[in-house]
Amino acid sequence: MARFELKLPKMGESVAEATITNWLKEVGDKIEADEAVLEIATDKVDSEVPSEVSGILIEKLFGKDDLVQVGQTIAIIETEGGAPAEVSSSFLIDKVADDEPAPAEAAEIEKTIESVQETVTASQDFSAQASVSEKFFSPLVKNIAKEEAVSVAELESIQGTGKDGRVTKEDILKYVEDRKAGVVEAPKAVQETVKEKIAEPVKQETVVQKAVEPAVQKTPQAVPVSVNGGDEIIEMDRMRKLISGYMTASVQTSAHVQSFIEVDVTNIVKWRDKVKTAFEKREGEKLTFTPIMMEAVAKALKDFPGMNISVDGDYIIKKKNINLGMAAALPNGNLIVPVIKNADQLNLVGMAKAVNDLGNRAKTGKLKPDDTQGGTYTVTNVGTFGSVFGTPIINQPQVGILALGAIRKVPAVIETPEGDFIGIRQKMFLSHSYDHRVVDGALGGSFVKRVAEYLEAFDVERDF
Repeated sequence: MARFELKLPKMGESVAEATITNWLKEVGDKIEADEAVLEIATDKVDSEVPSEVSGILIEKLFGKDDLVQVGQTIAIIETEGGAPAEVSSSFLIDKVADDEPAPAEAAEIEKTIESVQETVTASQDFSAQASVSEKFFSPLVKNIAKEEAVSVAELESIQGTGKDGRVTKEDILKYVEDRKAGVVEAPKAVQETVKEKIAEPVKQETVVQKAVEPAVQKTPQAVPVSVNGGDEIIEMDRMRKLISGYMTASVQTSAHVQSFIEVDVTNIVKWRDKVKTAFEKREGEKLTFTPIMMEAVAKALKDFPGMNISVDGDYIIKKKNINLGMAAALPNGNLIVPVIKNADQLNLVGMAKAVNDLGNRAKTGKLKPDDTQGGTYTVTNVGTFGSVFGTPIINQPQVGILALGAIRKVPAVIETPEGDFIGIRQKMFLSHSYDHRVVDGALGGSFVKRVAEYLEAFDVERDF
């Protein structure tokens, strides 16, 4: 028998951690090679972690809702055959007994093993306590709390500045800083040590009161919700909680402002009707309006690189690549934003294949974590649901998002050398939300106008 360490695999260049959402196997279960052992979540994407070997699951090192770093060991699987490349702590104990090392060596090894086991146990205990708490804490906040030895009771006492008093990353970091400075009360175990060195505990208590009072005054008060006997109470799923947090944080971070423009897309509608059958026959892909719109957006971003940026404090980061996020609705009602990398380098066929591939994998839950990373600008098609236009919220840390409205037949004034007349045209609205901290009306308005110009100048004689 040998023991194999199942580690959290690398899931993309920009993905460093994941949250365990469900264990598919329990201790004692038999596992086949390539069989899924647990489910994980990274940002908005859920995926499974398969076993690289066949064997018996003998130990789980993390619990549900625990945050795990890429490369960390998450489970131990006992296999048949020779010794594996990596072994568990329990195997080290067996090894110590077999080789009969010197007493000093054995004591050192056992001390190391006990330290690791205590860390794992503390992590599992913290997760168990946090899971029964009435307050919601994000995986990031819980991870910081565990690293800084902040108990669940302390977490619950922190006055959060997020929506409905939610504790944010900034809140927990400030609490840790204040606790180290002695401004707030430390955990009970730490207090016992501090009391021996501090002669004036009453003075310390006064400081605590003054430091906490302003935070209490700033905390937004949740509006009481009336629940009647026939009402149904449903807890948000993990993804909806994440979306809620992201959207609230975006509104609090960026100064949102919108520009709207109406576009005549009659030529595009006629061209698509003419070539869509041939396109599908030759390329094996359906041709929708989305890749045509994305192509125009990518061109406009090359013309106005000031929209292809991010903000980091007082610094502006100009992005080298144009990576278009494509908001997609999921069957369960949630939203996800897969990213088309280097969109400006794709022709219409390549754009159509990228749009269809990401859209289909989003609907079937087969997106990879890296598929949602690295976006520099986002497009959302609100017209899919019949909306004429919308005011979308910026996908942080980007500075702009474009909403595509529904295409409608409308009466319009048509100018000709012989005079003006009324005709039926295919039109749509483009709604551009941008961050007024770094994007002024001239740039925001010029950008969306350029997108409209590319769409209206679409060549009906072009090949696909």
